[in-house]
Amino acid sequence: MSETLTDNQRQIARQSRFLATLPIDMREPLLDAARVVHFQRGEAIFYQGDEAHALHIVTDGWVKLYRITQNGTETVVHIFSRGQSFGEPIALQRSAYPVSAEAATDCHVICVPADALLSTLDAHPKVAISIIASMLIHLQGLVEQIEQLKARSGTQRVAGFLLELCPQGVESAVVTMPYDKALIAGRLGMQPESLSRAFGRLRKFGVEIDHNQARISSVAQLQEIAFAES
Repeated sequence: MSETLTDNQRQIARQSRFLATLPIDMREPLLDAARVVHFQRGEAIFYQGDEAHALHIVTDGWVKLYRITQNGTETVVHIFSRGQSFGEPIALQRSAYPVSAEAATDCHVICVPADALLSTLDAHPKVAISIIASMLIHLQGLVEQIEQLKARSGTQRVAGFLLELCPQGVESAVVTMPYDKALIAGRLGMQPESLSRAFGRLRKFGVEIDHNQARISSVAQLQEIAFAES
């Protein structure tokens, strides 16, 4: 069941990579047209091959994008958390999703209708600049992900993943991760047992894992580990 956005959810949406670059007079009508949907853990948001009708913004919880290979293996493409958006260019093209999306935990997802986006683009061609900027940010993230998989150790990948969850400008943080550690491992190109060992190695650097929470005593130290020369 979809609902109108709360003030807090609107604020989260405004900070997403796509909407953050839009002027207020373009952004707010899109949020007026948007709806928020609650998904339970394991529930499908859309399937690979479905026609795209909206872009999505996560307000809480975790969403995974994945593909099923020819031999039936699930490959995690990306995971998204609070304030992150996905599906912008696909929604604008009204083309088929190249991946499936599933709620990795209970979550709320804002759905901004593609028709509203296209109407805004027709009325304000400059919105295309925001779309391009959003795509470039996403592309940069994919490049960094490939770099992590190829050039960084498992411990560095995990440190980088935890940094992505930390608010900007903080010295320490407590962050929430997906419950399913296999999901994190798949995102980082690791086996679950390797992920556990990496968490263990980070303990001496002030990272404590308690179920699905990570307590990080020094964000600066975690940055040093994540970006150290291998």
